[in-house]
Amino acid sequence: MFQIRIHGRGGQGVVSAAEMLSIAAFKEGRHAQAVPSFGSERMGAPVVAYVRIDDQPIELREPVLDPDLLIVQDPTLFHAIDLFTGLRDDGWVLINTSKAVEALRIDEAIERLPQGHVVTVAATELAMKHLGRPTPNTVLLGALAAMNREIEIEAVCSAIRTKFSGEVGEANVVAARAAYDQALTV
Repeated sequence: MFQIRIHGRGGQGVVSAAEMLSIAAFKEGRHAQAVPSFGSERMGAPVVAYVRIDDQPIELREPVLDPDLLIVQDPTLFHAIDLFTGLRDDGWVLINTSKAVEALRIDEAIERLPQGHVVTVAATELAMKHLGRPTPNTVLLGALAAMNREIEIEAVCSAIRTKFSGEVGEANVVAARAAYDQALTV
């Protein structure tokens, strides 16, 4: 089972990202589960969502405590909460930032991870360019497809089109593909 924890802030599409990721897995014929975790938070408050993907039915219904992958939609959260709790030693980290990893001051948390398992993508900038809004969720899903073999870019694009129709959906697909291309070069 591949487990993902998505961290962000209210309004960044954390819950929608989890839903689309599970839809993408379903479209690939896999089992998936998306679980949001939020209360009555307001716009900008920390939000987390969980995704599980497996080839077998998933019976767990609890939060993801030991993720294989962290998606960090807002890097200011690094110094607000411990995002790395439970991350596996062979885990992956996808960060929405235009900064170098060294500038984020998270060296101690990621030094144990394998080379190439920390990827940064300027998702907010790509979202502004292609969508006209600072919502990094679909952009990061495109980058995720480039990082490892858990989900394919075509399934991500199909899931985006399922969630968003027409021009909005197509703009999100273009943004996700741009992040996919950017992440491939990392």
